[in-house]
Amino acid sequence: MVNFNGTLVDSDFQISNSNRSFLFGDGVFETMKVVNGKILFFEDHYFRLMASMRIVRMEIPMSFTLEYLENQIMILVNELNLNNSARVRFTVYRNEGGFYSPQTNSISFVIQATDLESKAYFIKDKKFEVDLYKDNHIPKQLLSTLKTTSKITQVVASVFAKENEFDSCIMLNDEKNVIETISGNIFMLTNYRLITPPISDGCLNGIMRKQIIQLLKLFPEIEFKEESISPFDLQKADELFITNVIAGIQPISKYRKKDFGSVFSERLLEKLNQSISIN
Repeated sequence: MVNFNGTLVDSDFQISNSNRSFLFGDGVFETMKVVNGKILFFEDHYFRLMASMRIVRMEIPMSFTLEYLENQIMILVNELNLNNSARVRFTVYRNEGGFYSPQTNSISFVIQATDLESKAYFIKDKKFEVDLYKDNHIPKQLLSTLKTTSKITQVVASVFAKENEFDSCIMLNDEKNVIETISGNIFMLTNYRLITPPISDGCLNGIMRKQIIQLLKLFPEIEFKEESISPFDLQKADELFITNVIAGIQPISKYRKKDFGSVFSERLLEKLNQSISIN
């Protein structure tokens, strides 16, 4: 089952062949984690979704309050009996009509939910090797910071990673600076100095990125900076790790010929679980 515009329908329902998200990638989405009947970091997700819809000039219905969206998500999660732990995707797309120029800015939404194996965040893969994806770059612009349904660069990078037996790839912007990985933001620890690329470099404005930055106040020995990272900088790091709402923190174990530790990222993951009362 999925929630389509507030109505639960069978999950194999068909979208129109004129759907603008299908034809033009004209949609935005949020991926959320539900634990014990609660959507983690929901206010952050809600306000990012509202900001994304405004940026791409979608009409925001009056009904799209924080309480309404939360209720629509939980109706589906409860119906599927997934309130213990679930992955939720909330997709909003502009209604059909027109070509590149839409005939309307009104929207529809689809909510999907699937089971997750664990409530707590944990490091799933101790061995996690990455390399640079250099064939295509992500533009250093505002639209790159949004979760849109037009993610062909990440899709092709994922194919490249699979072909070369990497677990993920590091994405570059058009100035050839590191901005993120295929599936999340990237952090680099070097000599008690933690760095992540600024949003202005074109990286995703990640919800987990924000949570990690807030948690750093618990580590006064760590100096934190948002600044550009070059591919050369990565090889000088002590630790590299990826963040997203579903995985939490995933340490990178190898980049090219360099092996990395995970002592700090494991400490950070423990604090993350404590902050959301998951043990």
